[in-house]
Amino acid sequence: MSHKKHPIIIGIAGGSGSGKTTIAHELYDQFKNDRIRIITEDSYYKDHPEMTQEERDQINFDHPDAFDTNLLISQLQDLTSGKAVEMPIYDFPTHLRKHETVHVEPADIIILEGILVLAIPELRDLMAIKIYVDTDDDIRLIRRQRRDMAERGYSFDYIIDQYMATVKPSYHQFVEPSKRYADIIVPEGGGNQVALDMLTTKVRDILRRNDLEEQKEE
Repeated sequence: MSHKKHPIIIGIAGGSGSGKTTIAHELYDQFKNDRIRIITEDSYYKDHPEMTQEERDQINFDHPDAFDTNLLISQLQDLTSGKAVEMPIYDFPTHLRKHETVHVEPADIIILEGILVLAIPELRDLMAIKIYVDTDDDIRLIRRQRRDMAERGYSFDYIIDQYMATVKPSYHQFVEPSKRYADIIVPEGGGNQVALDMLTTKVRDILRRNDLEEQKEE
């Protein structure tokens, strides 16, 4: 296996509902083997069991301080060093970290996707490829509403209140400005087949390079 040779991290950022998760999974589906992993920034929200549910509901989840970035960086470094990690699981209805974890084995390609992965310098420094998914604000809001009601059990009023109070301001303060750090900007979200084809080709090149280097060492 070449997992310990030259694993790389591909960062995929963009606003909530931009399509970054779709791109990450479509890229993963092109290979469907043990050589590529997806790490989601959402899994690394800080755990606040000392707070009440009402207090946790008021957290700005679109601010860099909401994330346990130190743990995320540590686990990414472990993965690129050939070590397995236990990725946390975040429960969105309660805003608490679950006791269970997800066991993640190292791989040649680590896809890191999340709203702020390009906004944090320490994360950017770990990335070989930086991608920003650029999607119209109205489309992102509609997608977020559908997802949060269907998957996270949020009410319509809570979603809109949260969007106006924290999501929209934080997008303009933290997320959108991080676009300038991207190597590739993908318009039209997850529906951009040209961008997906380009990324797939790049990943294949990386895997091919790792295979060649492994053969040279045998």
